[in-house]
Amino acid sequence: MVGALPREDVASDTVADLAAPWQTVVWNDPVNLMNYVVHVFREYFGFSAAVATERMLAVHHDGHAVVAEGAREQMELHARAMHDYGLWATVRRAEA
Repeated sequence: MVGALPREDVASDTVADLAAPWQTVVWNDPVNLMNYVVHVFREYFGFSAAVATERMLAVHHDGHAVVAEGAREQMELHARAMHDYGLWATVRRAEA
């Protein structure tokens, strides 16, 4: 084929980066009450009262908690939903 560009192979580490798990992290803030954070975790993620309370206490005591792990796109949707609830959330690559 005349004028065709050479095909570039995708590096395996790039493919691995796309498959690597990501996390949605909720951060502590001075605005939201603890019982509201538990409510959000139960309503949105479907956590039991015990799990929602455990994650809320991690946010409160440690400053943050991982509330979900998976594909980057899904974690970004979760972070956006947390923002809609008024919580501060970010997305990060899961630690190996």
